[in-house]
Amino acid sequence: MLPDQSVRFIETNAKSSAKSGSPYTQTLHKLWLRASDPSTVLLGRAILAFLVFAESAICFFWIFALSSLGDGYALMAAVPYLYLVISYVSLLIFYHLKRVEYFTFIQLTMLLVMPFFMQWVIGGFEASSGVAIWALLSPVGALMILGTRQSTPWFALFLALVAISWQLNSNFSSHALPIPAQTKAIFFLINLAGVATILYAVLLYFQSQKERVLKALAFERDRSEKLLLNIMPQAIANRLKMNEQGIADSHAAVTIMFTDLVDFTRLSADMPPHELVDLLNQVFSRFDQLAEKYGLEKIKTIGDAYMVAGGVPEARADHAAAVANMALEMRVELQALAQKTGQNLQMRIGIHSGPVVAGIIGSSKFSYDLWGETVNMASRMEHYGLPGTIQVTEATYQLLQHQYAFVPRGKITIKGDGQVGVFLLTEKLLNPKCLSSLEP
Repeated sequence: MLPDQSVRFIETNAKSSAKSGSPYTQTLHKLWLRASDPSTVLLGRAILAFLVFAESAICFFWIFALSSLGDGYALMAAVPYLYLVISYVSLLIFYHLKRVEYFTFIQLTMLLVMPFFMQWVIGGFEASSGVAIWALLSPVGALMILGTRQSTPWFALFLALVAISWQLNSNFSSHALPIPAQTKAIFFLINLAGVATILYAVLLYFQSQKERVLKALAFERDRSEKLLLNIMPQAIANRLKMNEQGIADSHAAVTIMFTDLVDFTRLSADMPPHELVDLLNQVFSRFDQLAEKYGLEKIKTIGDAYMVAGGVPEARADHAAAVANMALEMRVELQALAQKTGQNLQMRIGIHSGPVVAGIIGSSKFSYDLWGETVNMASRMEHYGLPGTIQVTEATYQLLQHQYAFVPRGKITIKGDGQVGVFLLTEKLLNPKCLSSLEP
């Protein structure tokens, strides 16, 4: 199906043309170009309607031109007149039956047969100035509205009628009535220029719609790409687009950070829901900007908790330093937001470094996640941390001790892990002693 933008464009064009057109056009629009139909069908029907209107217009010319030659040419003039009658009668039948396919079949049949029948009645190819060329509009219309497969029989019928006309042309010409040379020349000009103009207009309209559709598809593809990158690292998204299944990677050196707002339960009880959501949105939006600034991967948010990782999905030597920089700046941003909103905002931050397993979970609402003891320990660092502090493990301290200032907190008891030595990250040193300490 085409994008919604193309549907609205086709509907708008159809409505505007219906308002300014004849009652026949307005009736056709109301019955035929229904907004509930797929946009590809709307496009095909709009093109077929244009072909029918063009053929109807040329029929009036043929009726006038042939009738002016005398009473003996009444049979010739009756052919285009019969086409107009059948067109309006088929429209009335369609109005009562509400069957689009009937009207389509009748119009394609008349577009195909009527020009050949006119050529035979007038007296063959030369006498009619090749009026049968108008029948080419039938397979073209079938191609636009029915598609490639169903249009093939219509083109085959066109070729069959061409063969019949060529085979019996001498018989038709032997019964031809005299037509003035000037009238023949006008017929030839109308036939050649008319069919060429109509075909060009149809193809131009079809091409313009295709270009609009391609632009709309490109817009939707870009939007889908952005949405995917909002929940997935680009490297993982690229692998998903390559239909890679079961994405799971092992990373030897990663730094995980968890943050959590202090007394969030009390805060949520004292604030209206929309204000609470707005506050969280402001907090996490600032954190998202910091994650992007330091090239880190936001993994997820759970309530007021925020999880970010460095060193996934692409390995980097400074994963611990990047996370530490973000943690220090997060405290500054939270303090600024607290002053702006008048809320007492504090958070606990926990950081740990080590190996993890990263991959995709889920089949519909899938997400990129991390597993392993490193994730669990980083979460415990936040859970057992102090308000307003950045608590790190011995592993992270060893990576950062020469670049950042720490305050030893000693050993704390962590459920399931016993006594664990931890440190509080306070600031970045202006004159780091050794850059090589960043290596994992």
